[in-house]
Amino acid sequence: MTETIAGIVIPDSALAREATELVRDTATPLLYHHSRRVYLFGSLRGLRLGLRADPELLYVGAMFHDLGLTETYRRTDQRFELDGADEARRFLTSHGVPEADVRKVWEAIALHTTPEIPYRLEPEVALVTAGVETDVLGIGYADLDTGQIMAVTAAHPRPDFKRQILLAFKEGFEERPDTTFGTVNADVLEHFVPGFRRIDFVDVIQNSDWPE
Repeated sequence: MTETIAGIVIPDSALAREATELVRDTATPLLYHHSRRVYLFGSLRGLRLGLRADPELLYVGAMFHDLGLTETYRRTDQRFELDGADEARRFLTSHGVPEADVRKVWEAIALHTTPEIPYRLEPEVALVTAGVETDVLGIGYADLDTGQIMAVTAAHPRPDFKRQILLAFKEGFEERPDTTFGTVNADVLEHFVPGFRRIDFVDVIQNSDWPE
């Protein structure tokens, strides 16, 4: 049976159902509900921005975007965004999805914490970021209808979300602090990990092997 929330249809293909099951099995309820809201808010923002994404690709991008915060997919040698992007690539490729579409989803996840750039790329890339920005940062919140917001949060509640998502970020980054260089993720460690000092870009240049 087709599920519709705030006027947005949740994809019901075999691919989408399997993506849902994978995230349910590996992510916390916090991340599962957040990922579903990212799809819904991204879709709603797309309507206002005049961007039309492939719903199935947008759904997989939204559902997989935080897999790098889970114990199953968390690595320590690369940015957490790449963990989810790489798993999405494996998942979609194993289902015979064309490479051009796989690339869109990979970029949507890999770039979802990078300001501005996603909005210059395909709608699937832009709207994963739009959904994340709305749910985590409140960007675009005021542009949405109150009824839409209530419908989304009724289906996927966000109790104590601000504190809980920051804790999830901290746990996802603290074993790979160097991978946060040049990203917003360093802010999380600076706030919550005693003794953490972000890598300073100016210091890197001034202390490089070049004599001048």
